[in-house]
Amino acid sequence: MGGMSGPYVIRGSVSLPEAELMWRFSRSSGPGGQHVNTSDSQVELRFDLAATEALPPVWKQRALERLAGRLVGGVLTVRASEHRSQWRNRETAAVRLASLLAEATAPPPKPRRPTRIPRGINERRLREKKQRGDTKRGRSGRDWH
Repeated sequence: MGGMSGPYVIRGSVSLPEAELMWRFSRSSGPGGQHVNTSDSQVELRFDLAATEALPPVWKQRALERLAGRLVGGVLTVRASEHRSQWRNRETAAVRLASLLAEATAPPPKPRRPTRIPRGINERRLREKKQRGDTKRGRSGRDWH
């Protein structure tokens, strides 16, 4: 991976607009060496979902509904701090944001069409149930003189 890779594609021809991404860098929490205390390797990526024009309106509507719990004032925030280098965290955050949006904008699944069970199968099932019941009834040791 060299440098920052290009636009992060969400799906098809739609990608995250570089201009609308708000980056914030801060020191990662957790253990580390001397270097860690001075480097801002934690990345926070914010994307204003409510105001963006980059998504088709239908997608935007879907995303706003599905991510409602994660949004703060229409803004989606993603954090990444697992890598020690800042740009790898930037990659991680951007990819995470792109996949979140891809998931949130996916078309709803097709409604399930109930399939009919062939009559023969149903009848066989009932026959077998009946038989099983008879077998079990035969096991109780009454009227066995």
